[in-house]
Amino acid sequence: MQYLLPQVFMKFVDEARIEVAGGKGGNGVASFRREKFIPKGGPDGGDGGRGGNVYAVADCNINTLIDYRYARKHFARNGENGRGSDCYGAAGNDIELRMPVGTLVTDADSGELIADLTQHGQRYLLARGGKGGLGNLHFKSSTNRAPRQCTPGEEGEHRFLNLELKVLADVGLLGMPNAGKSTFISAISNARPKIADYPFTTLHPQLGVVRVGPEQSFVVADIPGLIEGAAEGAGLGHLFLRHLSRTKLLLHLIDMAPFDPEADPAQEARALVNELRKYDESLYQKPRWIVFNKIDLIPESEQDSKIDDLIESLDLSSDDRVFVISAATREGCAELISAVAEYLDEEKRRENQYVDDIRVDAESEEVPMTEG
Repeated sequence: MQYLLPQVFMKFVDEARIEVAGGKGGNGVASFRREKFIPKGGPDGGDGGRGGNVYAVADCNINTLIDYRYARKHFARNGENGRGSDCYGAAGNDIELRMPVGTLVTDADSGELIADLTQHGQRYLLARGGKGGLGNLHFKSSTNRAPRQCTPGEEGEHRFLNLELKVLADVGLLGMPNAGKSTFISAISNARPKIADYPFTTLHPQLGVVRVGPEQSFVVADIPGLIEGAAEGAGLGHLFLRHLSRTKLLLHLIDMAPFDPEADPAQEARALVNELRKYDESLYQKPRWIVFNKIDLIPESEQDSKIDDLIESLDLSSDDRVFVISAATREGCAELISAVAEYLDEEKRRENQYVDDIRVDAESEEVPMTEG
């Protein structure tokens, strides 16, 4: 089946490349105190001020990196030069670059990870400003009472950085175009994505908060549909798969009643899983539950046989979690949400237990005593 990608302007930007530089430190100055009746006042040259720093700050009120597509250069102010009369130069002002929560900042040249902004308000230093130079008052001594030495300020750090946004979600949705992912996320949360009867209605990731109880919720991420050949750039390719890398669980939605009568849901599901493996082995290894969608479009007399045929075609084992739902009528959605919430709670307990075990092990280690 051929899919045509609508030619639209994609406002969601999840990649950018910027240039940052810390400010240059101010120069130190060589100066001597000159006042009436004080012919030999001695050195009084002050130090230069430090250059400004460049910081990245996580901000939950920002959703995309589009600002950094247009503003690519971010240079902090230089420090002021020192002056006479023991006057030190003022430090350059720092710059704070506000970025969406979930942004990864890496060095464009070395690939080194510099910052991973996972919580609102996190602050990382991207480029340090240069130190200010020393004035000649630092060089006076008993043998050098009139020093004329001073040092220049240091240059600030200069870097090219890659910004990559990976949305933070507990559960990710996988599926071919028109598998019903947008309908599903709108049925279980307050998210209102575009829903239509043609492929690629979702052109950028959508997030929805699912309320399970008064104090219990989780976040679901819906990404554009993945099709066979995505590794070669078909459809939207692997463009948005990075947004599933932080999830704890994947829900693979399979359309039980595709528009094309010749389409094979099992074959399409296998092709999608193959594309997932081509992209990232760790993403392929994540827990993945099978969700058969659009059961309402199958006659009741054929539902059981259709489900059995799909399970057999997909070669699913008894350990695989399988759910049957209708996102349009919300049939089976409550059971699926309850199972997901239970799974996430269990994962959270395991993580907390792991942290507690590490803390206990660290506290139980005996510190050797030293004499004296």
